[in-house]
Amino acid sequence: MSRTDSAFAKMEGSEVTGSVDPAHSGGDGPTEADLAFARNAASDVLTRGGKDFSQPWENPKTGARGSVTPIAAAYPSEGRTCRDFLASYVNGRSESWLQGGACRSDHGQWEIHTLKPWKKG
Repeated sequence: MSRTDSAFAKMEGSEVTGSVDPAHSGGDGPTEADLAFARNAASDVLTRGGKDFSQPWENPKTGARGSVTPIAAAYPSEGRTCRDFLASYVNGRSESWLQGGACRSDHGQWEIHTLKPWKKG
């Protein structure tokens, strides 16, 4: 996945363009651009392969930030090696967690196949 995939936020009619005050709460959760930064961090940390690593990420345009941490050992799925992870999301006073999964492609790169709000079970 390239760094430009899903790298643009969607705007609502009432939103104004311009710089974003990082102290201002996003409230609505991560933008598509925020998710692109989190996916890139997930790919980076999974490539390293260690179980005790976290990879920070930050979107300077929205002020959103967080980190991605693998949460389980790699497992086989449909002939590929896969791994699950958690990503934190902080923007102003808004804090949440995202859960994700990725599988290694035939070319050896990690492809993020899910990244969604984490629901505590």
